[in-house]
Amino acid sequence: MQPIVSVTNLSKTYATGFHALKNINLAINRGEIFALLGPNGAGKTTLISIICGIVNASVGSVMVDGRDIATDYRGARSLIGLVPQELTTDSFETVWATVSFSRGLFGKPKNPAYIEKVLRDLSLWEKRDNKIITLSGGMKRRVLIAKALSHEPRVLFLDEPTAGVDVELRRDMWKLVRSLTASGVTIILTTHYIDEAEEMADRIGVINAGEIMLVEEKTELMRKLGKKQLTLQLESSLEAVPAALAGYGLDVAKGGNELIYTYEGDGGRTDIIALLKALDDAGIRFKDLHTTQSSLEDIFVSLLRGNQ
Repeated sequence: MQPIVSVTNLSKTYATGFHALKNINLAINRGEIFALLGPNGAGKTTLISIICGIVNASVGSVMVDGRDIATDYRGARSLIGLVPQELTTDSFETVWATVSFSRGLFGKPKNPAYIEKVLRDLSLWEKRDNKIITLSGGMKRRVLIAKALSHEPRVLFLDEPTAGVDVELRRDMWKLVRSLTASGVTIILTTHYIDEAEEMADRIGVINAGEIMLVEEKTELMRKLGKKQLTLQLESSLEAVPAALAGYGLDVAKGGNELIYTYEGDGGRTDIIALLKALDDAGIRFKDLHTTQSSLEDIFVSLLRGNQ
């Protein structure tokens, strides 16, 4: 299947000589939730701004559903909705008026039923006649999302959509994103909340210093790069790991009452079975065990540290 967003050899260099993006190649699949992760200044917002036609690229091309953002700007832009980081709305307009106006900017005919559905989905219906200046920060964020959805885009960019908002809105956002993808909308999400990407994304892209470090299926990324730990609570304490078990890289913890075995996320059960047999052969008994696994945040931090 042809990707809905295709970025080819894209670079951005500012007049100061700063290289914000360096030869980016990226394909976003139709209907997926793609999380773009990276530290501040990594190039996330610059990349989104170029795809959305807000910033011009220095080199390279971007296609959105087969439309070139440079040669068919109107066609490409009509397919895209953008929820920016900053709260940028007309403070003295009503919620209904500003969302309806955004739809009209794309030449879409009036559709009150659709606008009502968007406002209801975002819990804004009761606020439809309120001026935006009277709304809380969280409600203003919802208005931005409603504006981005007003023209029925096929690709929705969420640039730090839940930054500084309450837990309730974050959960509402997750619910809305799931419903949008179920209807065929492609979501590109940037976030500093790694748990958000872990909860929502189908694939993960990591960008740092203007370069794409990796693009991977989330489950595959966690399988390949994640680490697991098996912790054994011992019946009798140990001062050190017996020589017969040296090959397993075990660590003694909690005053000798625990043995910790760390293994790669894609390690098979065979290694653990062999370890348990070796423990039994060495006369080491345990009364309980539990496993833990690296989170996406652990993997993300590890990747960035390894790139420094």
